[in-house]
Amino acid sequence: MKRLSFLSAACLLATSLALPARALPDLVIVVRHAEKAAEGGNDPALSPAGELRAQALAQSLAGLRVNAVVTTQYQRTSATAAPLAQALGLQPQVIETRPGDMPGHVQAVADAVRAQTGAVLVVGHSNTVTPLLAALGGPKLPELCETSFQHAFVLQPAAVPLRWARFSYGAPGAAPEAGCL
Repeated sequence: MKRLSFLSAACLLATSLALPARALPDLVIVVRHAEKAAEGGNDPALSPAGELRAQALAQSLAGLRVNAVVTTQYQRTSATAAPLAQALGLQPQVIETRPGDMPGHVQAVADAVRAQTGAVLVVGHSNTVTPLLAALGGPKLPELCETSFQHAFVLQPAAVPLRWARFSYGAPGAAPEAGCL
């Protein structure tokens, strides 16, 4: 093994100290968009029940000092985040989905979340919420059921070991189908 000279070791240490520490958010809250309207094609608005759930989300997270919000380009995710984002004066960061590339989208969202500090809200879709939790170091859970809108997952990514919890907000959801949450 090659030995480092004192000068080389000192330069290596100084260089490593000059690099910024990898920031991680203190808290990540991941939810699926609220209930969507039956009409609206590929980009439906929220239903009246979804609008109520979006308000309930804002009320549930009001004390957490969320300082970043991440959504997709679809109005159902931005409308779910809107009450909280507006109350806090935040402009959501939009990470566009890529048709046929759900793993790439999940990775892009995970990278965006890791670049944040403080508390971050992510509003996703039934097929992205639990893969995102896993990508951030959380548990590997089944996907959300098509009828599940009430779940919120909270991660503390910097905690060792990582801590996570699930809670429900808004009106109770439908009973889960087999194989999904």
